[in-house]
Amino acid sequence: MNKEKRLQLLTRLRDDNPNPTTELNFSSPFELLIAVLLSAQATDVSVNKATDKLYAIANTPQAILDLGLDTLKSYIKTIGLFNTKAVNTLKTCQMLVTLHGGEVPEDRAALEALPGVGRKTANVVLNTAFGWPTIAVDTHIYRVSNRTKLAMGKTVDLVEQKLLKVVPKEFKVDVHHWLILHGRYTCVARKPRCGACIIEDLCEFKDKTE
Repeated sequence: MNKEKRLQLLTRLRDDNPNPTTELNFSSPFELLIAVLLSAQATDVSVNKATDKLYAIANTPQAILDLGLDTLKSYIKTIGLFNTKAVNTLKTCQMLVTLHGGEVPEDRAALEALPGVGRKTANVVLNTAFGWPTIAVDTHIYRVSNRTKLAMGKTVDLVEQKLLKVVPKEFKVDVHHWLILHGRYTCVARKPRCGACIIEDLCEFKDKTE
C-alpha cells in the first residue's frame, strides 16, 4: 500500500470516528491498567461487567490489596484465566504501592516490570491514559494491518514497528483505536463485512466478501 492510499484510509477512519477510545470502562490510569491486564484472552464486555462491581468498592492499589486474593477472585471469576490474573493483579498492586507511591508510572520500563503487563498492555496505558503516540497491536490490529496491507508483518511486534514507521504523526495517538474497532466490528476474522466497510476501495485484501 502506497503513502497516498494510507493517508486516505486513515483520514476516512478519523472522519468516521474523530475521538476514539477504548471500550474498557475506567476513570483513572490505575483502573485502565487493571482492566487491560484482565482483558487478555477475554472480551471487553466481560471485563467491564467485573470491574464495574470491583471498582465500586476498590479502585486503588491499596484498596485491592486490602481485599485479599479470595475476595478479588470472587469479583473477577467470570473472566478467563481469573486465577492467574488475580495473583498478577495483587502483585502489581503491591509493586505500585511499594515502588511508585500507589500511582501508575508514566514509564514503559516500569510498566513492563509489573506482573502480567507486557508491551501491548504498556502501550495501551501509555496511549490511552497518558496520550503517548504508541500503537498496541492485538489480534484485531494484526489482522486488519495485514489484510488491508496497511502495515504487513509476520508478528505483532513487526506490525507495530511497521505502523510506527508508516502512520503519519497526526494519526498515531488514535490509530490503534480505529484499527481495533474496525477489526472487532467490520473486518472480522471469519467473514469480513466488506460490503459495509468504509475503506473497502482502499483495502488491498484479495478475497473480499459482498
